Amino acid sequence: MYDIGTVRGEAGAAMSASGAPFRDTLFGDGADGDRAPARSVTGSAYREAMARLASAVHLITSDGPGGRAGFTATAVCSVSDAPPTLLVCVNRASSAYAAIGRNDALCVSTLGAEHDALARAFGGGVKPHERFALAEWTRLATGAPVLVGALVAFDCRITARHPAGTHDVLFCEVQALSRLGESEALVYSERGYQSVPRQR
Repeated sequence: MYDIGTVRGEAGAAMSASGAPFRDTLFGDGADGDRAPARSVTGSAYREAMARLASAVHLITSDGPGGRAGFTATAVCSVSDAPPTLLVCVNRASSAYAAIGRNDALCVSTLGAEHDALARAFGGGVKPHERFALAEWTRLATGAPVLVGALVAFDCRITARHPAGTHDVLFCEVQALSRLGESEALVYSERGYQSVPRQR
């Protein structure tokens, strides 16, 4: 299987699956001596590009020695199913960072379309100490707050933390799952919240 339809010719030059030369849009046409220096990507250009990605919306919540805290996130993805592990990226400038830095557990509650106001509140629209009063919560295995009515919730122990740029990447082993919700999904794209109908 070839990645994105690209193969290598006998001389190592990139070629499309049809056999035509593959044009390198970053370094010119690939001919010897015709390589332009790589152009750096600015933070603003990167953020504009990432705004085009439609992503599921989650509440990241935690409780423990560092206190109770939560924020809205899209930077969540699966790592492995053996053991079940996901990762969460948290900005070190976030109001929740200090608490999550001291706690060893968190919950990822995936939001439905009806939770757009809650997403805005946990995204900074409401003061941190007032956010949890806006919804109903329960707990599973770790004691982290779990949103009642979430599409799904992943209750996790934080097993590793790695700094990366302005963020920490948290590797989280899933200890328990909530019951699955039935509402439409909430996604964030083009700097706005949108609903996605479930496939029945």
